[in-house]
Amino acid sequence: MDIQQLIELDKLILMKLNGSDSIFWDGFMYIVTNTKTWIPAAIALLYVIFKNNKFQQGMLILLMIGLVITLADQTSSGICKPLFERFRPTKDPEFMYMVDTVNNYRAGGLYGFISSHAANTFAVAMFISLLVKNGKLAFMMFLWALIPTYSRVYLGVHYPGDVFFGMLDGLLSGVIIYFLYYFISNRFLPKPRLISTQYTASGYDVKSIDVVVLVLLLTYMFAVIYGMIVAKSLYF
Repeated sequence: MDIQQLIELDKLILMKLNGSDSIFWDGFMYIVTNTKTWIPAAIALLYVIFKNNKFQQGMLILLMIGLVITLADQTSSGICKPLFERFRPTKDPEFMYMVDTVNNYRAGGLYGFISSHAANTFAVAMFISLLVKNGKLAFMMFLWALIPTYSRVYLGVHYPGDVFFGMLDGLLSGVIIYFLYYFISNRFLPKPRLISTQYTASGYDVKSIDVVVLVLLLTYMFAVIYGMIVAKSLYF
């Protein structure tokens, strides 16, 4: 299969996944794709980081989170998008009017390969999962990464190939920055291991982790309710 056949297959898959006849899903995807929706979860995550680490360690982790987002974002937006110059579905002159949009949302920027949304969210999810080492939090973090990533295809602003390779970029970025953090932390800021069911293998209080899980669940509920309100305002 040559590159042109892969591109046509990518378009075909997009047409299967893009949009629906559901007002509910239109509203939900329109809300979860907005980065501002996830601010409460970010605040809860900062709470867990600084509650379970000394200030210097917390600041190092915060720096690493900034670094992992920068690496994923620059790889996707700074290198791949200008290199490949692949139009977003909603910006492709030959394809844009075949794509279902919600509230005429077409995203910024002409190019979409690879997806920065996918890269950034999966980078953070991988880094936090390796950092905290808690199965429940890891599941919720990757679910959080997956839902907004899928919303990009649903809303027609990315092809499936865009988000797939963005996801790979994010996972790799998360692993690289975690090992950088692990090296710096063990060398300069050693942290005692706590052996107890109350703590994860990396020393995070399980009860504090539940705060992040709860905030994420509440955010999904908010997206459902507010998404329905927004959808009604768009179509009625």
